[in-house]
Amino acid sequence: MKFVDEAVIKVMAGNGGAGCASFRREKYIPFGGPDGGDGGNGGSVYLIAKTGLNTLVDFRHQRTHKAQTGESGKGRKMYGKKGEDKIIEVPIGTRVFDIETEEQIGELLQQDDLLLVAKGGDHGIGNVHFKTSTNRAPRQCTPGYPGEQRELKLELIVLADVGLLGMPNAGKSSLIRKISSAKPKVADYPFTTLYPNLGVVSAGSGNSFVIADIPGVIEGAAEGAGLGLQFLKHLERTQLLLHLVDIAPADEQVDPADEVLKITHEITKYAETLANKPRWLVINKTDLLSGSELAQRQQALLEKTQWQGKVYAISAHTGAGTTQLVQDLALHCCIENEPDIVEDKEATPWHPLD
Repeated sequence: MKFVDEAVIKVMAGNGGAGCASFRREKYIPFGGPDGGDGGNGGSVYLIAKTGLNTLVDFRHQRTHKAQTGESGKGRKMYGKKGEDKIIEVPIGTRVFDIETEEQIGELLQQDDLLLVAKGGDHGIGNVHFKTSTNRAPRQCTPGYPGEQRELKLELIVLADVGLLGMPNAGKSSLIRKISSAKPKVADYPFTTLYPNLGVVSAGSGNSFVIADIPGVIEGAAEGAGLGLQFLKHLERTQLLLHLVDIAPADEQVDPADEVLKITHEITKYAETLANKPRWLVINKTDLLSGSELAQRQQALLEKTQWQGKVYAISAHTGAGTTQLVQDLALHCCIENEPDIVEDKEATPWHPLD
């Protein structure tokens, strides 16, 4: 199933029930007085977060959701029944926006989080409440008030611990296939990944974390070019970003350092909070170069980008270097038990002084 992360729905709260204007009619009790009851309140519309859902695909088919209208009041001071609330289940991580005002109404981040999105209308008042010393037989009553109606935009934000960032064909999908059970499409052309993929990575001793792969980001993404911008929001709640770069591009005119700088520029324009997240540089496709050539290219890459964070050299194709990377990711993501350490001389973080 394709990952559906946006949907537009219309929510309609129930109208309040009308108040009743009636008079007591009993034998031997003349002029019994008013006894019209109030109407019932209209039902409200709520969103509730549930763990069993992972897409918004169902909202593509059912777009209108309506709560029940409150019943009208009746004689003998009988109040109308309140309309039933409409409770809509959504995946955890859903953001809710009002389309008309463009304001964010809220977001649901934990199981059973409840969010009111449309309030039911208030009930009308029966004539029993209008009786006074000078108005013994009031005929006034009020109608119920209409419930709120809104058009909402739902956005599903992937809740992952680690996010993969890089140009198209940097090897993000290959890496997530190698270290997790996810099987995203891998091919030798740009934009193979068209929607986010999630993978659960086992770090040993029963520990695991979730990694997200999004479509590649290209130059101009902050202005809407390519596919990556549409999904950058999925990286906003990650603890860490892995910035993958192809150290051996097929086009010899492509400079890996320029690729790194372009993406850094695009995510900075998209959101400062995203640019300020911890980001590790992962140099991929090391198996395509000899040792000396690899060292020269890595040295040039770090010097030109002035990279200050952690750097790893891996091959997503052969798996070289991925063991240490997974272990360090697990420790960074606050896993309680330290993962089993596996000897992997090729997996140590690369440093120009090594």
